[in-house]
Amino acid sequence: MMALMASEETRTMTPPTARSSAAPAAREPGGTSTRAWTMRLLVLGIVLSALNLRPAITSLGALLEEVRDGLGMSGSVAGLLTSVPPLCFAVFGVTAPRLARRFGAGAVVCAGMAAIATGLLLRPYTGSTAGFLAASALALMGIAVSNVLMPVIVKHWFPDRVGSMTGLYSMALALGTSLAAAVTVPLTDALGGSWQSGLALWAGLAVAAVLPWLPFVRGRLTAPGARQRDGDGPAPDRRAATGTQDSVRTEPARAETPKLRITRSRTAWALAVFFGLQATAAYITMGWMAQIFRDAGVPAGTAGLLLAVTMVMGVPLAFVIPRLATRLPHQGPIVLALGVCGLAGYAGLYLAPAAGAWAWAVLLGVANCAFPLALTMVGMRARTGPGVAQLSAFAQSTGYLISIPGPLLVGVLYQHSGGWGLPIALMSALMVPQMAVGFLAGRDRTVEDEAAR
Repeated sequence: MMALMASEETRTMTPPTARSSAAPAAREPGGTSTRAWTMRLLVLGIVLSALNLRPAITSLGALLEEVRDGLGMSGSVAGLLTSVPPLCFAVFGVTAPRLARRFGAGAVVCAGMAAIATGLLLRPYTGSTAGFLAASALALMGIAVSNVLMPVIVKHWFPDRVGSMTGLYSMALALGTSLAAAVTVPLTDALGGSWQSGLALWAGLAVAAVLPWLPFVRGRLTAPGARQRDGDGPAPDRRAATGTQDSVRTEPARAETPKLRITRSRTAWALAVFFGLQATAAYITMGWMAQIFRDAGVPAGTAGLLLAVTMVMGVPLAFVIPRLATRLPHQGPIVLALGVCGLAGYAGLYLAPAAGAWAWAVLLGVANCAFPLALTMVGMRARTGPGVAQLSAFAQSTGYLISIPGPLLVGVLYQHSGGWGLPIALMSALMVPQMAVGFLAGRDRTVEDEAAR
């Protein structure tokens, strides 16, 4: 989502004077000191929230074997557990804009962080697989709504600094992802070896993320549609009242009543499938890669570090890949390069999982950067703001639905085959259509033109 906002920054229809007149300081009541503290508090809230958007997943991946043994899970049920994140993102993420319009985005994010804290605190101590799944779903529901609304808040409060705030947000997200993978096992050992304590400790980070949002619970941070309708978004330049005003004021009307029939666009479908397949690979990696290394004889702590290396690759590449993509007329070559890295990583996992573990972790980390590329292409494949929003919603909701069966199928194959040969073959096979549809989605065309035809 944040890479999409960065790409939108260069495509907005609002003139510079309109953006400058929309500075949050002009809308925030109180003096300069109050506004400065408000901005600092928002930045703190955004960073802490981003840190909490993946530890619920990667901390579980690092301790999956202990959780399975403790709760008596089969491989198939563990596969179901690793499929819960994309399911929750698909189901609950679509409710975020509606909740934000009713309660305000700040209040919804605050509630989301509270849900993460509650779910992470409860799930290790439920004592049953069903309870563990339910508590995980509660935490993932909080992640889903916060994941959708973070870019909205950045765009609303920092309209002239979307790029820098995007980078900060993306770095914090990748840092939280890799940190949970790296330190969960050592912290568990330090706490006496209890996997319950090792998982529950991440609730503390979510509690810390609740605090900066409390002052905004009664403030009406709203979703883009409501903001445009209620007039609390970027204000048009008053001097444009009779001229260039049309390019600004006609946009909200189109955003509220979009005419675009997105399902007519082949590019939209290609992007949706590409998004779904890369999400499949990402959640298989987060849920199962540490276990693959452990089964190959790698110590648990080292396996967690390997997963952390894979995740941390997103920190530098999330900055590089979107900027490179926007400079190319066709993003297909980047898609193919990332796919080749993924295939090489899977081949290494099959042939020598322990001997070349660090190399395979790096290669798969590069391949996982198809995520910021997918979001960047969403911003490039539509001309208008409403078109980007509609394409993003379609590609992400459809994509997350596509990604649900993958981690579950890996668990089933692992259980019934007794090894990782078939699951790795499945991962490799899925990379081929990912490269094909990504290449099609990278062509220089817009969904508006295709939908019109």
